[in-house]
Amino acid sequence: MSVRLTYFVHGTTKDNEQGISSGWKDAELSELGIRQSKELADKTADKFFDVVFTSDLQRAFKSAELTWGNKYKIIKDERLREFNYGDLNGKPSDVVEPLQEKSINTSMPNGESYEDVKNRIASFLEDLKKDYDGKHVAVVAHKAPQLSLDVLLKGKTWEEAFAGDWRKTKSWQPGWEYAST
Repeated sequence: MSVRLTYFVHGTTKDNEQGISSGWKDAELSELGIRQSKELADKTADKFFDVVFTSDLQRAFKSAELTWGNKYKIIKDERLREFNYGDLNGKPSDVVEPLQEKSINTSMPNGESYEDVKNRIASFLEDLKKDYDGKHVAVVAHKAPQLSLDVLLKGKTWEEAFAGDWRKTKSWQPGWEYAST
């Protein structure tokens, strides 16, 4: 058996609009992000989820609440947090983003590496397999956990995951499908 996982990214934040890489900084949704989250409800009306997991950062949790309200049980899980940029949390994206792809195996100053994020996501997936086998789970989180899923479940290298990231290719969609076996 396996777990079917549909991955959603949180709505646009005030930091996103100001060119800030939030990381573990608990950024608020912007008016656009609130609207995006509400519109996602219509775009996912034909789907059914057994449960929704979100990062414990408010931008992800509030996105899930605005999208589905009380329709599904929503569970916060800190393992779904964004990449910890350490000293660079909340700094300008033009400073942080060039360092991300150089941080696959090397941690950001007082932060973590992408391999650290991958290990968090692998732990999350192991728990999903134990507790939600045969179920359809929604996840609302961030860039680094999604790239980690591409590496763990789709067999991509980190370089392939970064190159194909929807943020670079401008190919957002209302959910990405994964299967955890």
